[in-house]
Amino acid sequence: MAGAGERCSGGGGGRVCSPPPGAVEAVAADWMLEFACYCLCRRFGEECAAEFQRWTAVAQALINGLSKVPIHQKKTVYLCQILIRVAKGKNLECHFENDQRISPLESALSFWTLLEKEEIKLEKIHKEIRHLIQIQIVAVHMENGYFKEAAEVLERLFTDSESDKPLRVKLATVVKSKDPYVPLLQSFSYNLLISKIKSYIELFMKENETNFLIQAATKQVESKGLGATALQNENVNVNENDENSLETKQRLMKKQESITNQSPGGIKNSTVRPHSRRKHRASNILRSLNSLQNVEKHEDAWACGRRRQRWTYKEDLQLKSGIREFGVGNWAKILVHGDFNNRTSVMLKDRWRTLCRIKQG
Repeated sequence: MAGAGERCSGGGGGRVCSPPPGAVEAVAADWMLEFACYCLCRRFGEECAAEFQRWTAVAQALINGLSKVPIHQKKTVYLCQILIRVAKGKNLECHFENDQRISPLESALSFWTLLEKEEIKLEKIHKEIRHLIQIQIVAVHMENGYFKEAAEVLERLFTDSESDKPLRVKLATVVKSKDPYVPLLQSFSYNLLISKIKSYIELFMKENETNFLIQAATKQVESKGLGATALQNENVNVNENDENSLETKQRLMKKQESITNQSPGGIKNSTVRPHSRRKHRASNILRSLNSLQNVEKHEDAWACGRRRQRWTYKEDLQLKSGIREFGVGNWAKILVHGDFNNRTSVMLKDRWRTLCRIKQG
C-alpha cells in the first residue's frame, strides 16, 4: 500500500511508487540553501558587495521560508545570518532585531554563540572570533561617539561577572577613556575580524564542495564550454588592493589562452588558421588585462584593503609549526590554528615559498 502522498503506477511486481512531492521539495530546498550559503561565503571572501547583496536576498528568502530550522541545517542558517550581519557591522542605523538598541554585530554575536554549540571541534577560532566581535561591538559605538551606549552594551555582553573577566575589565577601561584609538581596539581591529571570519568560511566552503548543485553546475560548465563566461565574471571581481594581482593576471591569461583554443564542446578548433588563432588569442588576452586594469582603478570594495606588513619572527615560527602539523598545502587549517596578524591563506603560501627560497640560497 502506498504511503501518504505517494503516487504509484503499474501492477504486480512492476509497480513503481513516486515519492511525495513535499519530500522532494524539502531535499531540493536543502541543496538550494547550502548552495546559497556557499555563494554568500565566497562573495564575502572576495569582498564583492553587489554579488554579496544578491546572495543575501536569496539566502534570506530561503531561510524565511523555513517553518522550523532542521537540525542538519542549523550551522548553515547560523553562518548565513552571521555573515549578513557582520557585513553591516559598522552601520548602527541598520537593525536586525526588534530591540533597536541591538547593533548588527551584537545580533551576529548571538548567532555565533549558537554556531559554537553546533560545532565544538574548532574551539580556538570560535573563541578568537567571539572575542573580536565583542571588542568590535564596543569599538564601533565608540568610533561613532556613542560612549554611553558603549557602556550599556558592555553590560549586556558580560552579564556574568566571571565570564571572560580579563577582556571585560580591559573593555571597561577603554570605554571610560572615551578614546576609540587605544591600542586594544587598534590591535583587534575590524579588518582582523573580517580576516578571521574569512579563514573560518574557507573551511566551511571546503566541506561543502560536495553539494549536489555545485557538482551539477560544475559538470554543466565543463560539458558546455562555459569557461569564457566564468572568466569574464572573475575579471570583474578582482580587488584593487589584491596583493597577488600579478599572479591573478597570469592565471587569467592562462585560462583565456586555454579557452580561446577550444570550441564550445571543449575540442580544439582545427578550422582556424594558426596565425589567426594566435592573433585572436593575443587580442583576448589584451582585453582581459585592460579589463583588469580598469577594475583595479575603479572598483569600490566594501572592506578596506590590507596593507603590506612585515612578517615577524613569531609568525614564521607559527607557519613552520603549522606545516609540521598539517603539511604543506593545508593553508586554511594552518591559518585557523596559528596566531597570525591579519593574514590570509594565500599570504601563508607565498611566505612559505619565500622561506624556501631563502633556505636554498
